[in-house]
Amino acid sequence: MRSPSSEKIECPLCCGTGELSRTEILDRLGVKDFARVAQLSAEEAFRLLQSKHSHEHQAVWSRFESELTKRVAEIRESHKDELRLANSERETLSRRVEDCLRELGQVRERNQELEGELSKAARIGKREEMTFEEEVRTWAGVWISDKLPRNGDYILAYRAPNGDPVDPRILIDNKDKATISESDIDKLVRDAKERSIPLAALVAREESQLRQVDRDSRWSRKDGVWLLRTTRQWIVRDLDVLKPIFERMREQGFDLLEKNAVLANELRRTFPEIDRIEKELGKAAKAIQSASVMVVRYRERLRDLCDSAANTKIVPAFHRDLDNSSTLSA
Repeated sequence: MRSPSSEKIECPLCCGTGELSRTEILDRLGVKDFARVAQLSAEEAFRLLQSKHSHEHQAVWSRFESELTKRVAEIRESHKDELRLANSERETLSRRVEDCLRELGQVRERNQELEGELSKAARIGKREEMTFEEEVRTWAGVWISDKLPRNGDYILAYRAPNGDPVDPRILIDNKDKATISESDIDKLVRDAKERSIPLAALVAREESQLRQVDRDSRWSRKDGVWLLRTTRQWIVRDLDVLKPIFERMREQGFDLLEKNAVLANELRRTFPEIDRIEKELGKAAKAIQSASVMVVRYRERLRDLCDSAANTKIVPAFHRDLDNSSTLSA
């Protein structure tokens, strides 16, 4: 913007023959340039006002920052205990979380153990519910036929290395009734002769279903058929006893027992003797368990007696004699 003081005007004295600036003319006439003074005054006033405003603005911000610092300090001081309590609660909560996680891990391990025990119990219970065929198919090295339509229930044999069944084969008849009868034995013998199988086994569900004569003659020969009277609990053990006999039959002929009466009689005595030994072992196991319980009880009793003796004050005999003599003197 062009300043009024620098503006060129015609000189009033020389009637326009020369040009002077406004300032020069006013100076020659002895008159101040009020416009310039006013401009300078306005600029100075604006500068002063701006300076004052800047100073006040800076002072306001300083007071604000000071007040803010003061208020933050007051708030921090007033909430110091709450912050300390919150930190303490956080540490306590962290410890509780760690304890809960540790307990959760222990519960998980215990749960896995219980699941294993339940799985075992389930397998045992399932085994009781399994059919004889399903149970035999879980035995290693033993072959069993499908359910027979007549003349017995199954045919059982040991397996050859290639998996095929080998002789001698055994005709199986399962019985689950209150008591085995002689007619059951006769029918099994007839079925074995009908199928030309020289070995047969009558398998009762429980030992209590066998008669005393069945227990005394667990291995016998009737009408040319060797007969095994057993239970589902005993049959695996009985087959293990007969396995070496079967192997010798395959080598020396299936009439081995007919030719060797001593071996046949020994085999007859073996099964009742094994049953007797097993029962004695059961009694011994129960006796050992009872003895273990008694040992625990007496150990606890002795511990209680020791604790009672330790807590009772015992007066030595020398002091008791002194006390008695003092009493007599008095």
